[in-house]
Parts: sequence; C-alpha cells; structure tokens
Amino acid sequence: MERRQLLSHVVLWGIIALFILIVLFILIFFYYSRQLPNPNTWQDRRVIQSTKIYDRENKNLLYEIHGEEKRTIIPFEEIPKVVKDATIVAEDVEFYNHSGVNIRGILRAVWTDIKGGALLEGGSSITQQLIKNAYLSSERTFSRKIKEVILAIALERRYSKDEILNFYLNQIPYGSNSYGIEAAAQTYFNKHAKELNAAEAAYLTALPRATSYYSPYGNHGEELKSRANYILGRMHELKYISDDEYNNALKTTVNFVGQKTNISAPHFVMFIRDYITEKYGEDVVEKGGLKVTTTLNFDLQKIAEKSVEDGAKRNEAFNVKNAALLAIDPKTDQILAMVGSKNYDGTSEPEGCEPGKNCQFEPNVNVTTRLRQPGSAFKPFVYATAINNGYTPDTVIWDIPTEFNPQCSWDGIAGPGVDPETCYKPKNYDGKVRGPVTLKQALANSLNIPSAKVLYLAGINNSIDMAESLGITTLKDRSRYGLSLVLGAAEVKLLDMTSAYSVFDQEGIKREPTGILKIEDGNGQVLEEYKEQGQRVMKEQVAREINEILSDNNARAPMFGLYSTLSLGDRPAAVKTGTTQDPKDETKSRDAWTIGYTPSLVAGVWAGNNDNTPVDKSGSGAAGPIWNDFMKKALAGTPIENFTKPEPILTDKPILNGQYQITVNLKINKNNGLLSTDKTPADLIQNKSFTEIHEILYWLDKTNPQGPPPNNPENDSQFKNWEESLQNWLKNNYSGGPYNYLPKDYDS
Repeated sequence: MERRQLLSHVVLWGIIALFILIVLFILIFFYYSRQLPNPNTWQDRRVIQSTKIYDRENKNLLYEIHGEEKRTIIPFEEIPKVVKDATIVAEDVEFYNHSGVNIRGILRAVWTDIKGGALLEGGSSITQQLIKNAYLSSERTFSRKIKEVILAIALERRYSKDEILNFYLNQIPYGSNSYGIEAAAQTYFNKHAKELNAAEAAYLTALPRATSYYSPYGNHGEELKSRANYILGRMHELKYISDDEYNNALKTTVNFVGQKTNISAPHFVMFIRDYITEKYGEDVVEKGGLKVTTTLNFDLQKIAEKSVEDGAKRNEAFNVKNAALLAIDPKTDQILAMVGSKNYDGTSEPEGCEPGKNCQFEPNVNVTTRLRQPGSAFKPFVYATAINNGYTPDTVIWDIPTEFNPQCSWDGIAGPGVDPETCYKPKNYDGKVRGPVTLKQALANSLNIPSAKVLYLAGINNSIDMAESLGITTLKDRSRYGLSLVLGAAEVKLLDMTSAYSVFDQEGIKREPTGILKIEDGNGQVLEEYKEQGQRVMKEQVAREINEILSDNNARAPMFGLYSTLSLGDRPAAVKTGTTQDPKDETKSRDAWTIGYTPSLVAGVWAGNNDNTPVDKSGSGAAGPIWNDFMKKALAGTPIENFTKPEPILTDKPILNGQYQITVNLKINKNNGLLSTDKTPADLIQNKSFTEIHEILYWLDKTNPQGPPPNNPENDSQFKNWEESLQNWLKNNYSGGPYNYLPKDYDS
C-alpha cells in the first residue's frame, strides 16, 4: 500500500513538473517572440560596420574587412547537387529530418559545454545558422540561442526545406566579402556555381565554419585542405558520392584564383586578422567596426618589400624561388615590417604545381610564421648556454674530425650490431678543420664540429631550456633531438627566431612579439592596448658576450671575409647566418637564413623554396644580401650605436682561458723509466717537464667547468672518441713539440 502511494506521489509530482516546464517554455516562447522580427523578412540584413586595420601612425589604412558584400542570388536549380550535399554533410546531416532544430546536435553541444564549463559548441542546424546570419549576433549566450530556436521553428513552418536550403546557400558568408555560393564560386574559382566539381564544392563548403581561418589566401591552407577532405570522406561514407567520384575528387588539383587586392602589407594584415578573429570572433571582425592600430612602420614595410623583391630576383639564378623578412624593434618587440613571401599577389611556381605539395613558391603562405629548419642560426642559443654554465669565449675546443656516436670508433666505424647510419661525424661548411679554436672563433665562423662539442658540453636539455626562455616555441618533443640540434635540425619560426635574437640585443630582457598597439570597438571603447613589459631571462654578461662575438667583423672574416654582406660598414651589427643541408645530398642546401641586429633594429631573412627543393646558395649568399640591403636603408640617417662590452672573464682553469698546451712536471725513474710512485728517492732523477695536450673532457667536468676536474674522464661516453681523434690528429698534423705522452725511451 505504501509503495503504491509513493508511486502515485512520484507520478503526480512528475506531471506537475512537466506542466510547469511546458508553461515555462510557452511563457519564454511568447516573451521572446514579441521581441523578434518577422521571419518572412529574413533577407533584410542589419547594418554592418567594417573593421579597419591601420599602421602605427594611423595614417595608412592597410585593409578594410568586409566594407561591402558581394552577392548574386541564383535559383535553387542552378546550385549543383554536389554543393547541396556537401553543405548538408558539413553543417547539418539531419537537415531533412528535423523541424528546424537538430535536437541530437544540441544535446551533444550541451554535453560538451557542460564538460568544458563554457559555451564551446553551438549544435546549430542549417535553419538556425540562417537565422543567426540574418538577424542575430554570434555571441554565445542562452538568450540568443532561445531566440534562434524560436525563429528557426517559425521559419520551418513557413518555408519548405528546399527553400530554406536555397536561402542559406544564397545568404551565408564564404569569406573575401563573398556572400552566397555564386559569389564564392566567382571569387575563388572564376566560374559559376553550376560549374563547380566535387573537390571545389568541398573546399567552398569548408569555408563558412571559419572564413578567416580557412581562407585559401591566409596561413591555414593545410587545415582548409584537411577539412575539405573530411567533407568528401563524409559524403562518401553517407553514399552521397560513389567510390569513383570520391577517389577522383581526392586526386583533383584545386586551383584558387589569385587574390588581387588593395591590401597593404598583406601577409602582416592576414597575421593581424588571424589574431583578432581568434580573440574576438568572426562576427565581430566582419561586422563590428573595429579600429585596429598595428605596430607596422609603413616606411620600413615598403623598404622590406623592395629588398625581398630585388633579392628574390637575384636568387632565381641559384634556384631560390622565395624569400621572407621580419623586422622587430628590440626595445619593445613590436613588429615593424613583415614580408611573408616575395609577392603576395603572384602565382604559384612552377606553373601547374599543387600548393602545399610541390610548389617552390606559394604567394599567400606567410613563411615568417611557418616551420623551417634554421641551420647554424640556432648556434647562439647553444653558445649562450655554455657561457651561462661557466665556459668562456676563450675556452678551447678542438676543430678536428670527430665521431660522436660512442658505439662507433673514433674513425667512424660502427661497432658490432650497430647500424652504420647512426655513426655521426659532422663536417664544417668548407670541409676544412682548424685544430684548436676558441668558442668565439667557432661561433663567429660558424664551425660545425666545435659546435657539436659545445652542445654536448652545454647539454641538449639546457640548450632547449635556453632557447625556449628566449621565445622559441616549437621544440616540444625533446626526444627528437640529438647533437645535430646545434646545426639546425629542429624546426622553428622566423618570427620566433627574430624575437629571440632581440633578447641578446636587449642584454637578456625578453618581451612578447606583438603586432598590436590598440584595438577599439565601433563605439570607440578600447578593447586592448600595448603595455610595456619585459622580464630578465638571461644574465646580462652572457648576452653581452654573444653580442660581442656576433658583432666582431674581424672574428668572422676568416670564413666570410671583411667586406661580406654581414657587415654594415662603420655601424656595428651582430649577425648570424644559417644554412640547412638537403638530407639526400649534403652538397645541396635548403633553407638559407640571416638574422642580425643593431641596438635599435632586429631583422631576420629566410630564402629558399616552399617545398624544400635544394638551392645553390648558402645563408650568407642568398639571405645575407637581402638583410644587408634592408638594414642599410632602414637605418640610413640614424645615429650609429654600439653594443656594451662584456666584462673580462679570467678563471683558474687554463683551458677555459684559451691555453690548450699544459705543462706538467713528472719524476722519472732512472733505471727502468717507470713513474716513481713506487720507488725510493735514491732511484729518482730530477723532474722533467712535458707538454700535455688533451681534449677538454680530460681537464674539466663538463657540468661544472670551473670546479675540480673529473676523477676519471673515461667515464664520460664521449671521452674515448674525442681523445683518440685528437691524439691521431696530433701525430699527423701538430708540430708544436712534445705533447701528451712521454718520449719513446720512457714508458709511462
């Protein structure tokens, strides 16, 4: 009896709760319905304010986003079936089965929002998206969502599914001021919508999700391709296209019409647009009337564009098809100039190539923000780490042929069961060796063999820590890197590298690179503004030592000459080049870099081919002239500035101070030549002096170079190969007198 009464109460309260929910829904429905426009007038769009992007002086309008809409309304019959199908698959696969609201999609989105603690997904149907674009904003609030649902249900009661899909395909934005599928087809492919093939339809259908992010003229071409292929895959999975149609679509090369625009500093503008879109949303950027004051120096931008254009023309004779340049104010880390390719309005090269796959030049790709291997331009981070750990610019390192894999012999022969490919014996750029060199000489002349030793002494993890503290953001998987890291085996961005070099310039102070001075909304309210901030990430002395090495034109002259493109004449400039080798042919290069700075300007230049096709010029040869031309013109008429000299470093370790021949006194046994450790004084003759020459690991504990030497250097995995390489090299190349072992008539 009690159970029956309890069940009756539960049912009763359930009915009451359901009644309350229904009444509440009706009240909410009527409340919002009174505020909503008539869905029969859905095509009446609200007034749109364009977003304007300016240079730092607010004198030059770089770009106006969505100043006008390009739209051509076409009948439903002229929209090809493949476009309709792709749209349904991409946006609302249940479109023809619901009454305006995709309940399953909403429940999935609600669950995602609950788990994420924020409104992360919308779950909107095609009808809801149409309503949002026609009437409502993109703000993620529950009230907006309720209005959207009410209007979507009302719209579905007045129009058929085909009519709503037609409204949608003629209404939604596809980017580049194109609204509707016909305008999009004309803008991106210079054809009518009815002429689109399956691959082109998939690419266009991918755009509305985030028009700026997926723009084929922006920096996310690979992401656009991935989304288009996903849509094709879903169409195939859901039987909208056959096996043959799917395979043919994947093989189809999609060629976008080159964007001819009036954008000034286009790569920079797209860089800024990506930033503000990610932060404020597509709708605000396209319709919110933002005023964006950037850090761009318009005059320096024009100089940079001309330097890159002229340098790229010169480099074509050496199979170098592209170049990029980034300039930063080191005192603020504000971006002053950004040239992402030799010609934003150009066409991909060679003719008929597939962008993202085999194009040597891609006009819209911004190389300043793309991953490339830096070659020796990475070396200053490693040398800074070594100096920070106690080594000095005068520390001696042996530039001789050296095998770095302990499982291979000193002369590069793999041990039993060891893959010969794992033996590692790097060479210097010119193929020569120089014997004993200081850290300063090794870095100034970009010597590879000593640099690999310096990285081992400094520590790979320590060096990555240093690089990351300076602003390198792409070295996440440390297990990938070995001693080739110092030769540029990692992938980095020109933007990060140029900003990191500004930390040396500023004697250890790090600031975040930025392209924004101020952003105001349509009412003039400031949304964000640049504020000076910086933190010390490197000792002042360490930064000054790197500045001293990289700015010493005499120190780098043996490799580059006194009058190279790394010299700005009487104006001191700290400069480093980088060249990456083609892994298939060590005689060929791929990426060419030059990064250099004065106390008031830092510039980084990359030259090469987008698809990694080998080039016939080095960093100093392909990128150096562009850097030199830009710096001279950018700094013309400005005062000459000098770097602060570092304090002298003197230690009690001879090899740290530049002495590599170390004299020792030995007591020799008169009768049998053995050392006198087990003999009586009567057996001894006087002390004799001998010069010992060893690798640095013999004299120092690599982790504590200024502390006591290691008790047994042979415990170090690198010691055996380094030492045997040195002793064999000395026998054949050194004429400096007795060294390391006793004369032959004595047995040590």
